[in-house]
Amino acid sequence: MKICIFCGAGESRDPDVNSEAKKVMKSFFDKNIELVYGGAAIGVMGALANELMSLGGRAHGVIPRQLMKKEIAHAALTELHVVPDMHARKKMMYDLSDAFLIFPGGMGTLDELFEILTWRQLGFHGKPVAILNINGYYDHLLKFLDHAVEKGLIKQKDRELLFSSSDWNRILEHFEGHSK
Repeated sequence: MKICIFCGAGESRDPDVNSEAKKVMKSFFDKNIELVYGGAAIGVMGALANELMSLGGRAHGVIPRQLMKKEIAHAALTELHVVPDMHARKKMMYDLSDAFLIFPGGMGTLDELFEILTWRQLGFHGKPVAILNINGYYDHLLKFLDHAVEKGLIKQKDRELLFSSSDWNRILEHFEGHSK
């Protein structure tokens, strides 16, 4: 199984993000899950890849040529794909992955989350999408989505396409029990 993690290229000020990264990457290694991610050597992205690679796991990075210096392309990955732009990055990450896990991140992470979720809503894929809601990071976003359901702008069945938990093991069970 290959799981794509969308997350920040910036450093989180929440130390639990780094401890969760270590826990999740240990689980990836133990279960022979491969990481697909944005290819950076910095921030939350770099922490995930570094942890998995230090354990002997497999990590596949996908980075736009223009961001190789800004995000510092990770030189020690199993594979690093250099693509022309962000659209190609998201498409390749989608093609390589069986499921999508959302870690805390910024605007780029939200862009990736909503694009992959919209593709799912429109029936372009049936791959599971889940938020790892570390210390309530995504509480306001999840409440907003529920509010949009109440206002009739998101259908309940579409809202249910986004699984969320603060417990990685529950998300892993969701991924493993999901049929494509």
